[in-house]
Amino acid sequence: MTPQIDPRPADGYAGDLTPQQAWDLLAADPAAVLVDVRTEGEWRAIGVPDTTAAGAPAVFVEWVQAGGRPNPGFLADLAAAGLSAGAPVVFLCRSGQRSIGAARLATSAGLGPAYNVLEGFEGGPGFDGVRDREGWKVRGLPWRTYADGAPATGVRA
Repeated sequence: MTPQIDPRPADGYAGDLTPQQAWDLLAADPAAVLVDVRTEGEWRAIGVPDTTAAGAPAVFVEWVQAGGRPNPGFLADLAAAGLSAGAPVVFLCRSGQRSIGAARLATSAGLGPAYNVLEGFEGGPGFDGVRDREGWKVRGLPWRTYADGAPATGVRA
């Protein structure tokens, strides 16, 4: 059962969630899944969300591939990871921008309800260029290094 999360309205998908709202949804709804749509390079360099304590799976599927090319198999990768219609899907990227496109595409394909995580994993850069003001990590939500057992692209953790 999906808890009352009150997402910020959005065009083309179920809405935007703060990192804490995303965590609360993942912890409360056993059908909810987090999909990290950053690149493998970002997962390795920056870390990945650790949803173990929420009891929710995390899926790692690149929205864009190396060189900024769109992932032509994005929907197929989601299907291979076991995502289906009717289960909440929470999309996360570095700053909350690429994940909007992923949420829209998933919605148009009948997946979800699909949500975008505002602020992303690290948030946007501050005036000094450092990403240390907002996002999943700054909000104190669990994360780990990619080497700590994050699965390969398109596989549930």
